[in-house]
Amino acid sequence: MEPTHLVRPPRLQPEVPTPLAASPHPIDLCNNRDIYAVRKLSNWRIGWSRWRAHAVSLAVCATLAACAGSPTYGPVPAGSYRVASGDTLYGIARANNASTADLVRWNGLTDPDKIEVGQVLRVVPPPGASTAPATAASGGASSGSAAKPRPKAQPAPKAAPAPVAPRTATNKIPMIWPADGPVLSNFNGSSNKGVDIGGKSGDPVYAAAAGKVVYAGSGLRGYGNLVMVQHDNGYLTAYAHNRAVLVKEGAAVTKGQKIAEMGDTDSHGTVKLHFEVRQKGTPFNPRDFLPSR
Repeated sequence: MEPTHLVRPPRLQPEVPTPLAASPHPIDLCNNRDIYAVRKLSNWRIGWSRWRAHAVSLAVCATLAACAGSPTYGPVPAGSYRVASGDTLYGIARANNASTADLVRWNGLTDPDKIEVGQVLRVVPPPGASTAPATAASGGASSGSAAKPRPKAQPAPKAAPAPVAPRTATNKIPMIWPADGPVLSNFNGSSNKGVDIGGKSGDPVYAAAAGKVVYAGSGLRGYGNLVMVQHDNGYLTAYAHNRAVLVKEGAAVTKGQKIAEMGDTDSHGTVKLHFEVRQKGTPFNPRDFLPSR
């Protein structure tokens, strides 16, 4: 009987198994197959299966995350608007020829600064409440006479709306003129809710008072490149139709700081700065805050 020798196989490198004829392990232990090659091939198959399962899991998670990040909404009723990312109540009101106070009243909002993405807001006035028909006064009928048919009640005429007293600005803050050019048109509260200041393209536009930039962009229809600055006492100033915007949202600005350059993005191509002053959404005459000229 020949002596038995125990041969320790060398450590395999992580390459594809070598053919059996070139295997460094000639001892046949598994039906004429190299046991080490079989183990390595089996481990490779297990690793591939695990990797494929992991890849499928990642794809499913990515799909679910995409679906979760893109909620689907139903249709928006006529006369309403669904709030999108980046919207402000001021911008929605301006785009629909309404005031912030209108949207607050029509939608029963308690805080005009808090609207949520996906929220549906009414942007047109609700239908007027109809007055209940007047009831005919009932007189005492004679006990012996037959009851007479009551005349058909006519709807009472709608009362004329009471005149709304103009709001007055409170706790005014002093401001400086945001541009040096001549005044092209003044505030009238309806077609012009600010003042238009003329100039040349590229003329500097200054912050009328210290504050924080709450909007810088071109997403509000009719304003072109717009900068809005929030100030103390609930005031906000708007600087529209700029050629270039020099500040970013969230930046603090000082009184007299250059924040933009005048441009001609209005519908008539006129170089001008449209300047507005608002308090809690209500526009006020900017000249009430500016030095006399």
